[in-house]
Amino acid sequence: MRTALMTLCMVALASPALAENEVGITPEVMSVTVETDAGPVEIMRNQDTSATVGAFWQQTSRPCPDFCIQPMVPAPGVTPVGELEVLEFLESGEALLVDGRIRPQYEEGTIPGAISMPYTEAADRLGELGCEVDFDGWICEGDDIATVVLFCNGPWCGQSPTAARRMIEAGFPAENIHYYRGGMQNWNMLGLTVAPGTS
Repeated sequence: MRTALMTLCMVALASPALAENEVGITPEVMSVTVETDAGPVEIMRNQDTSATVGAFWQQTSRPCPDFCIQPMVPAPGVTPVGELEVLEFLESGEALLVDGRIRPQYEEGTIPGAISMPYTEAADRLGELGCEVDFDGWICEGDDIATVVLFCNGPWCGQSPTAARRMIEAGFPAENIHYYRGGMQNWNMLGLTVAPGTS
């Protein structure tokens, strides 16, 4: 018994020390730092292993309509993505993360690095995404057209799917749209960093 205990202690001493943070994004990635209007923000998971989500994000049943379960693909040609892809886009800068919720929700808390483009305005703001205004609407062609990742409150939120459909109808290419269906509900459920939206 004493030998087994000594062996266990020696193995423990020989093992690398536990990292200060134990709740990683993946086994290899503890955090991702993104540039925001307010400066760099480190996105990581909450390190409190007893943490829970707030009451708003716990709610399972919302009246449909308006809060119906959304499809994984809100329009033909749109690509669904999850949290890891959102983080990759944020880190690489290869896509613009667009919060399609109404402005007060964005200001209350959003994914760091996201811009506010409420679903009611998305089709009218395509100039910010590289499109050119035309007499009949928008011309969205060429290499300057942004790749966007749209999100809203979660799988029951229709704001970003509506934005995607309206953008496509206005001329924005569906293949340049990625949809993070999990939105703020999944982001909060995973304990990922949330920051107040900036103007």
